[in-house]
Amino acid sequence: MNMQRQGDGRNPWRAFPEEARGAFAAAYPDRAVKLTHGLAGHPLFSREALALLADRMPEGSYEHNLGKLPLGIRAEDTPSNGLSVGDTIRTIDANGSWVVLKNVERDPDYGSLLDAALAELDDVVLPATGAMLNREAFIFLSSPGSVTPFHIDPEHNILLQIEGEKTMTVFPPRDDALVPAQASEAFHAGGHRNLPWQDTFAGKGEAVTLLAGDAIHVPVKAPHFVRNGDVVSVSFSVTWRSERSVAESELHGLNAALRKRKLPLTRIGVKPERQSAARLFYRVIRKLGA
Repeated sequence: MNMQRQGDGRNPWRAFPEEARGAFAAAYPDRAVKLTHGLAGHPLFSREALALLADRMPEGSYEHNLGKLPLGIRAEDTPSNGLSVGDTIRTIDANGSWVVLKNVERDPDYGSLLDAALAELDDVVLPATGAMLNREAFIFLSSPGSVTPFHIDPEHNILLQIEGEKTMTVFPPRDDALVPAQASEAFHAGGHRNLPWQDTFAGKGEAVTLLAGDAIHVPVKAPHFVRNGDVVSVSFSVTWRSERSVAESELHGLNAALRKRKLPLTRIGVKPERQSAARLFYRVIRKLGA
């Protein structure tokens, strides 16, 4: 692969070529789109570098478990692999596991890499959804044949495939049949990301195969699941929140409170950041402990 250099002495790797930036600009924030990137082969994503990162991360900053899971498994039913997270990474070719390292931006090297990547997209994101808030990064490692169950995430997300192959099946956001309003309310109140799966959902999803050097933009709360290929997969997920995603979370919180009291619910539009009165009301009742 022909890597593109950024010319920054600290972060010489450029994440998104101009073609990818154009495709992202055309899709953001509401459509999933396949992109390309230039971080495959970066030394921070070598197996040993990631194992050392995991070894120094505090407990609670990672998840790891056996990888061959049903699409609709409950969080509490996810089986352990019996290994430490570092040993899971070092032997992931053969141990049938899945790993996520959370908030790796807290490590200076990975944080610098995240900042450089997102800086390349700032001029697209800022006019569409405002400043990038709560910038975070996650690293996923999967053994051959692993499955990430059907779930949603609260952030704007671009997943960069660093090594191996996986197929992500992405579904439209804001589809009440996939994610009922009460499921969104529970999620924003701290519920788990995994969703119940029904085979009737399959026709609504688009399967996108990602090889090293490919990436995909996943809109906020667009349901998706992932199947790993026949070799180990390593992916880097760069995420951010926006006034829009924060507003949606607040309005679902408001509706949860209204539903509990059997009061009429607030309609959540495609631009929830503009629903300032409802958001202010939610902040008031939160402050009052209501």
